[in-house]
Amino acid sequence: MNYFPLNIHTTTLRTILLFCVLTGINREVSAQESLWAAKILGYSSEYRPGPYGKEFRAIQILGRPNKLPDIGNSPCAWSPAQANSINDEWIKVGFEKSIPLRQVAIAENFNAGAISRVYAYNEKGEEILLIENSITPTKEIGKFTYIFPSDSSLVANAIKVVLQPSRVVGFNQIDAIGISSSTVPMKAEIHVFPDTPKDLQKENLGKNVNSKGQEVAPVISPDGKMLFFTRSKFAGNIGSPARQDVWVSTLDNANVWQEAVNLNAPINNEGDNAITGISPDGKTVYLINVYRPDGTMVNGLSKSVRTREGWSFPKECKIRNHYNDHERNFTEFAISPKGKVLILSVQRRDTEGNKDLYVSFLQPDDTWSEPKHMGDVINTPDYEGSPFVASDDKTLYFTSAGFSGYGNGDIFVSRRLDDTWTNWSEPENLGPSINTPQWDGYFNIPASADYAYLSSMENSLGEEDIFRVRLFPAIKPEPVAIISGNVMDSETNQMMGADIVADIKSSNEEFSKATFEPETGEYKMILPLKDLYRITASHEGYFPVTEEIDLTRESNFRLIRKNILMMPIKEGQKIRLNQLMFNQSSAEVVPTSLPEMDRIVKMMTDYPTMEILLEGHTDNVGDWQKNIKLSEDRVMEVKRYLNSKGIPLNRIQTKAWGGANPISSNVTEQTRKWNRRVEFTILKM
Repeated sequence: MNYFPLNIHTTTLRTILLFCVLTGINREVSAQESLWAAKILGYSSEYRPGPYGKEFRAIQILGRPNKLPDIGNSPCAWSPAQANSINDEWIKVGFEKSIPLRQVAIAENFNAGAISRVYAYNEKGEEILLIENSITPTKEIGKFTYIFPSDSSLVANAIKVVLQPSRVVGFNQIDAIGISSSTVPMKAEIHVFPDTPKDLQKENLGKNVNSKGQEVAPVISPDGKMLFFTRSKFAGNIGSPARQDVWVSTLDNANVWQEAVNLNAPINNEGDNAITGISPDGKTVYLINVYRPDGTMVNGLSKSVRTREGWSFPKECKIRNHYNDHERNFTEFAISPKGKVLILSVQRRDTEGNKDLYVSFLQPDDTWSEPKHMGDVINTPDYEGSPFVASDDKTLYFTSAGFSGYGNGDIFVSRRLDDTWTNWSEPENLGPSINTPQWDGYFNIPASADYAYLSSMENSLGEEDIFRVRLFPAIKPEPVAIISGNVMDSETNQMMGADIVADIKSSNEEFSKATFEPETGEYKMILPLKDLYRITASHEGYFPVTEEIDLTRESNFRLIRKNILMMPIKEGQKIRLNQLMFNQSSAEVVPTSLPEMDRIVKMMTDYPTMEILLEGHTDNVGDWQKNIKLSEDRVMEVKRYLNSKGIPLNRIQTKAWGGANPISSNVTEQTRKWNRRVEFTILKM
């Protein structure tokens, strides 16, 4: 179960023009159109290497090229069923509409030179022979073959290509067929962003991280301070040096990566160990394989939690009906920032071919749903793997060999378009500064999205090394904020454990959870920008505390410190209800305040003899008596709500103060709003 990509030999692509354009033909034809094949009209045979998948099928010829400008064997191309056959093989394709036929472009990606005849078809279905036995067999692996018809009046909407497989040894493959009303040769283009820089420099992380062995699969903590990676071919590993171990390096205050250390047992054992994801607070890591007590491992996923004693023994993440039919039976995983969505790279019976990306969702019983195919926008009949979900929970980076690229496997980016996790934007190649002629993958980004960390052999110290590269705007995920801090007792200032929940205030929708334990460090949460959040800390014996985090006006990555003070539940304790809001000049509670009142209900239910005093306050703007009446109406509204939830009226006293007891200045609206409040005091436990 090693991180070794499959290498496919590549050579430089050269194109051959079969027919020169007649002198005097204007190349700049007005209203030029170029079309790639849109439908299959017939074929002689197709190669089917397995019981399922779509590799080498006739449909692979549709659309723009998926292999060229690179060349070589590709399951994303059409291949006849037999190699070296003495019988003709053919395929006929249709286009979206009829256009003047000035050019036919045939993308031969593998074992080129077997084309014997090419026919065009007009709107009446009439067959026109374009060439016959005019192509000389070539030693080139792949190329574009161009045909420029001499009849300038020809209009066509279909093309038929006939092969003589015996002319070229091996399987013949065609990646795509195109037609154009122009004589400017059609080309295969790599889909990259227009502003992709060509001069990005990959920075080797140096000898504290890399060695002459193999360092792959970097996983950077969201705060960018811990770098986990997989190391093999190294004498410092547990058991055989050839096996994989997880190592970690920490970033010091001078922004220098410290010498990496082995995580040791129970994370590492004598098998192959690799980390595949990390929680926002860095306290939970996800690991390939299921760890058994006897030291053996099987295919699957596990997680380990950092405790005061160290990392816990990895616990299986149970995935319903999980299997992988790939011959190497090696599954790659990515965990979403919220820990509720899992991406798998596996080969299942509904695969496009090879390994595809699937999605699984965390269930209430802490198991994961059966993997669901993520669709053919990001999946191809070739390999898809090495997935990573960025901190915005929307941006997916992955490696694919099924789209036009620069090497044997390139890194692509796609954006999630809805909550199904099966609807994605068209993948974009990250460009030649990041992708190389070799296999590239394991792209990993901290929440700041300033740099990406990845594995590469270019300019390495030996085998693959860990590099970082600065991200350019087009490939960055949406910016987020990291909220971090400690939780303390308000009376002793001693740190204390707490469960922390973030919700979106406008909808009361729970967004994220975290746990704070003083022995294992600060709590950390990742929150997308452009929303107003509430962070609530709770602990038995303390009244839950809610703090607002306003990110509505933020547009760049933020690090926000938010320490939380919790008040113990005891007689005489006065607690301000910061999140209890009313409509202006009204006693009507706004819907987003219901969770705050529900927390009082829970407390009084947990303490059945508790009695409280509700006190209402306003600012000093307006008539004094009206303010008294308004504050009285508001506390009575709260009292009615508590009673509707089963709290007896005799356990709730009220007091209206109007504007008599301000806690802030009444000079500006910004400060006056703090005076409009409801507080409660615990009278009796």
